This record gives sequence, structure tokens and C-alpha cells, in this order.
Amino acid sequence: MQSNLEEAINEWHASVNAGDLQRSARAVGDPVVVLGPKGAGPIAPAQFAEWVERSGIKLVPRSWHPVSERLMVVEEDATWPESTESTRVATVFRAAGGKVTAALRLPDLKAALELAYICREMAATE
Repeated sequence: MQSNLEEAINEWHASVNAGDLQRSARAVGDPVVVLGPKGAGPIAPAQFAEWVERSGIKLVPRSWHPVSERLMVVEEDATWPESTESTRVATVFRAAGGKVTAALRLPDLKAALELAYICREMAATE
């Protein structure tokens, strides 16, 4: 049986990879916190859908690394319309209420796991 966290992450990947803008907007919280090469911060679901359309990214999950009930790191192969080969990246996902509330993309698994563990410890000490 899949956890709510895994279900939310699977829906996020499915909607992004399909390029389905309405579905992508429904897959994320309001706001959703994002991190990527062009910046970080909270954005609205409509802005997330715009990013899906603009980037044309496809992210194929390769390995899953549970960090807590609400945090998961997923190592992925990323491709963009202009790329001929995939690039391995890793994303820290947080979910609540069946929606992804944070998607923090980092250049590698080590960096993503380090960030996820810091986030977990910060949440535990609130």
C-alpha cells in the first residue's frame, strides 16, 4: 500500500510528465515551495503550471529515499525539449493533504538528502 506522500509525488510526476497544466496545478498546494536553478520560493498553483509549460521538463523517478512521513527524496532522470540526453537530479518533496507542498530540485542525491535531513530536523524542533 502506498503512502499519501508517495501518491502525491506520483501524481506530481504524472501531471508534469504529461504536460497537463490543470492537473499540474491540482497536484500542488497553494502555495507550493519550489527550488531550482532559476530561484526559490513559494508560488501559486497557476505559476507552477506555467513553469511546467515553459520548461517542458520530464522527470523519470529512479530511486526513492524516505526521510519522514512528509518528506521524500526522489532521484530522477531529467530531460528538456532541447536536450538529447538525460541529466540525473534529485528532488526533495514535501506533501500534505494529498498535494505536493514543496519540490526542491537539487543537482544530486547527496545534496538533496542533506537538505531533506536539515528540513526534517528543523520541523522536529518547532
